[in-house]
Amino acid sequence: MRGLLKKVFGDGNQRQVKTLDKIATEIDALEPSIQQLSDDELKNKTEEFKQRYQNGEALDDLLAEAYAVIREAANRVLGMRPFHVQLLGAIAMHKGNIAEMKTGEGKTLASTMPAYLNALTGKGVHIITVNDYLADRDAREMGELYEFLGLTVGLNKNGMSKEEKREAYNADITYGTNNEYGFDYLRDNMVLYKEQMVQRPLHFAIIDEVDSILIDEARTPLIISGTAQKSASLYQQANSFVRNLKNEEDYTYDEKTKGVQLTEEGMNKAENFFNIENLFDIDNVSITHHINQALKAHVAMHRDTDYVVEDDQVVIVDQFTGRLMKGRRYSDGLHQAIEAKEGLQIQNESMTLASITFQNYFRMYEKLAGMTGTAKTEEEEFRNIYAMDVIAIPTNNPIIRDDRADLIYKTIEGKFQAVVEEIKEKYQLGQPVLVGTVAVETSELISKLLKKAGVRHNVLNAKNHYREAEIIENAGQKQAVTIATNMAGRGTDIKLGEGVKELGGLAVIGTERHESRRIDNQLRGRSGRQGDPGVTQFYLSMEDELMRRFGSDNMKTMMDRLGMDDTQPIESKMVSRAVESAQKRVEGNNFDARKTILSYDDVLRQQREVIYKQRFDVIDSDNLRDIVEQMIQTSLENVADTYMPGDIPEEWNIAGLTEYLHANLVEEEWITEADLKGKEKDEIIDLIMTKIREKYDQKEEEFTPEKMREFEKVIVLRTVDTKWMDHIDQMDQLRQGIHLRAYGQNDPLREYQMEGFAMFEQMIAVINEEVAKYVMKAEIRENLKREEVVKDTQAVAGGSDQQKKKVKKPFVKGETVGRNDPCPCGSGKKYKNCHGR
Repeated sequence: MRGLLKKVFGDGNQRQVKTLDKIATEIDALEPSIQQLSDDELKNKTEEFKQRYQNGEALDDLLAEAYAVIREAANRVLGMRPFHVQLLGAIAMHKGNIAEMKTGEGKTLASTMPAYLNALTGKGVHIITVNDYLADRDAREMGELYEFLGLTVGLNKNGMSKEEKREAYNADITYGTNNEYGFDYLRDNMVLYKEQMVQRPLHFAIIDEVDSILIDEARTPLIISGTAQKSASLYQQANSFVRNLKNEEDYTYDEKTKGVQLTEEGMNKAENFFNIENLFDIDNVSITHHINQALKAHVAMHRDTDYVVEDDQVVIVDQFTGRLMKGRRYSDGLHQAIEAKEGLQIQNESMTLASITFQNYFRMYEKLAGMTGTAKTEEEEFRNIYAMDVIAIPTNNPIIRDDRADLIYKTIEGKFQAVVEEIKEKYQLGQPVLVGTVAVETSELISKLLKKAGVRHNVLNAKNHYREAEIIENAGQKQAVTIATNMAGRGTDIKLGEGVKELGGLAVIGTERHESRRIDNQLRGRSGRQGDPGVTQFYLSMEDELMRRFGSDNMKTMMDRLGMDDTQPIESKMVSRAVESAQKRVEGNNFDARKTILSYDDVLRQQREVIYKQRFDVIDSDNLRDIVEQMIQTSLENVADTYMPGDIPEEWNIAGLTEYLHANLVEEEWITEADLKGKEKDEIIDLIMTKIREKYDQKEEEFTPEKMREFEKVIVLRTVDTKWMDHIDQMDQLRQGIHLRAYGQNDPLREYQMEGFAMFEQMIAVINEEVAKYVMKAEIRENLKREEVVKDTQAVAGGSDQQKKKVKKPFVKGETVGRNDPCPCGSGKKYKNCHGR
C-alpha cells in the first residue's frame, strides 16, 4: 500500500529536494557571470546586497545571487568549490530546516552560504558547534572566506571577559558552543546595568550536529548556581529574638489575615538586639526580612495544623484537603524560619539562580537551522518541538560502502573474542579499523584485549576534543586502529591514507547496538565518505543490554538447542529486525520523556519571559517612578481587600489597616485612623495614595531626583532578583516532589502548572509589597549602588545532582587573616564568625 501511495504522490523528501534543485539550478546558471568579476567587484557585492535588503528586497530574492557570490569566493579563497548537492543543503538551511548530509559531504562549507545570506540583515548569525575545538577551527578556516567578503567573524569562548564577548556577539557571524550561548543568555538576564549585556536579540542560528544538541542534550538544563548571601545563622538569630517578644506590646497579630507586624516598641527592641541604628536602612533589608519571617513562623504558623514535622523535615499541610504536600517548601525564607523554630537543620537557601534547557533556549531564535549526518529517524521530534523539517540531501558520489548484517553471539565473552580476532586480522593486512563502543568501560576492556593481542591502537572517549580531532583525522591511515565512544571526534572527517582504498577502505566495527538507530547510523557513516570504499559490521551478543531488555531469552534457548557453541555466530535478519523494533520502542520512550520535560519546563519558561522582560524594562528605563507607584497601588489594593473584605464597613478592620500603613508605608502624622473612618473603600485607597505621593515628592526633594531614580532601581532590582531566585528554587522543589503526592486520578503536570501559577502570582504580590515598603520607608544614603544578590556564581551544565556545591578547604593555622576578611576555609563567612571565633 505504501509503495502505491509513493508512486501516486511521490516521496515527501523527493518533492522537497526537487524544489531545492530548481533554486540550485538558478545558482549554477549565474556561475559564468560571477566568475567574470574581479576580487574587488566580488567583495563589493556584499555592500550591494546589504543595500538592496535595506531597500526592502527579501533574502529569498537575494538568495541565488548571494549563494553564487560566496561559492565563487570559496573557490578563490579556500580552493573549495561547493558541489551542487551542497547548494541543496545550504538552501534547506536558509529555509529554517535541517539538512541531513552524510559524513564527508562538506556540511561546514555548505553552512557558509546561509550564514552569509542571513548576515546581510546586520542582525547577527550564530553558528553553534558541539565543542570548543570545532568552534575554533571553523571560525578560523571559514572566517577567511567571510572576511574576504567584508563580513566580521566572532568566536565566543568560555572564560572571555564581557568586553570580548560583546565584541564577538556584535560580529556578523559568531561561532561558539551551545553551552556558551545558553549561559550568556542567562547571565545577560542577571546584569545590573544594560551596558553589561553581551548578546543581541536572538536572530538566526545554524546548529552543527543538530541531533546531538537538540535531541541528545535537550534534557540537559543549563544552571547558574551560587551561594545565597543568607546564612543559617541569621535565621537562628531572628528566631532567638522573636521567641521572647510579647503580643500587643511588641507585635500585633491579625487572626483573619495571619498578618504579623512589629510595633514601635518591637522595632526598638530589634534595633537593640541586632545592634543597628535603623531597622529600615537599606543595609538592614535582610535583617528585617528574617525578623518578619521568624515572627510569621512563631505566631501565624502552627505545628500539626499548617505543617507537620516528619523525618526531621517540615512538610506543608494543604489547608483545603489536609493532604501532606511533600516536596513543596514555603517560599521567601519562611520554610527556613520554621526549621529554626523547630530546631531542625536549616536547608541551604536557593542554589539555582537561573536555568534553561537547550530546547527552550533554541526555540527563542527567530529562525533555526541545522545540519547533521543523521536526523531522519528523529524527524517527528524536530517537526513537533522545533517546527523544522529534515531534508535528506543526496550524496555527491554514490555510496559504495558494504554494510553487513549483524553477527550474533551467545555470550559477551564470545563476542569480544571475535571482535579482537577480526581487528587483529585487518591490522595485519594494514586495513584501518574504527571500533565503536557505547560505553567508556567497553572501550577500556577492548583496549586491554588488544594490548594482549599485540595490536597498537588509540582510545578516544569524548574528553579531550583537541587531541581527539587529530587522532580521528589519522584514523584512516594504514594499520590505524582507533577505539571510540560514539560522541568522540564528532565533526572531524576521516580521510583515507595512501593505498587504503585498495585494502577495502575504512572498516567500522560496532561492538553493540545503541538504543538509538541514529547513533548506529552515525558510526556506519564514518566509513565510505564521498564514494570511498568501506565496510561496516555490528557484533552483538544475547547478553547485550538491548537484547536482554527485549526478550532474547527464546533466541538463546534456540542456540542452546541447536548445540551452537560460542565461537559460531548466527547471521539472522530476524534478529536484526527484532533489534530495530526494540530501538524504535526505546526512541519512542525517549521522545515522550523529552516532551514531558519540555511541558514542565514550559511553565517556568512563561514565567521566566515575564520576569526577564520586566527586569530589562527596569534597567532600560530612565524613570521608574510610574512603575513603582503602580506597584504600591497594586500592593495597597491587596492589603485593603484583606483588612476591608466585602461591602459591610462594620466588618472592616480600619485599626489594623492604619497599623499596617504606619509600619510599612507612611508615619503616623501622615494618616490617622480617624482620617479613614466613615469613607468608602475607593475613597480610602485614593486618600492613602495621595498621602503616599506627597511623601514621595518630599523624599525626592530632599534627596534630588537623580538619587531617587537610582534608589528606585536599586530597590526594584534587589527585590525582583531575590524573590525570583527563591521562586526558581521553590519551583525546583515542587517539580521534584510533584510525583511523590498520591493524587489519585490527578495529572501531575496539571497540578504543577496550577501550583506553579499560584506560586508565581504570590511572588509578584510579595515583590510589589516589598518594593512599596522599602521605597517609602528606607533611607537613601550617599554611596548607593546596585549589587548582585548572590556572589560566587558558577555555570553548570546538568541536573541539580551535578551542581557543584561550595567545597570547604581544610583550614591551616598560621595564615594571617583580618577579622573581617573571608575565612580561608571557603565557608563564605567572615573569619571572626568562623575559624577566628
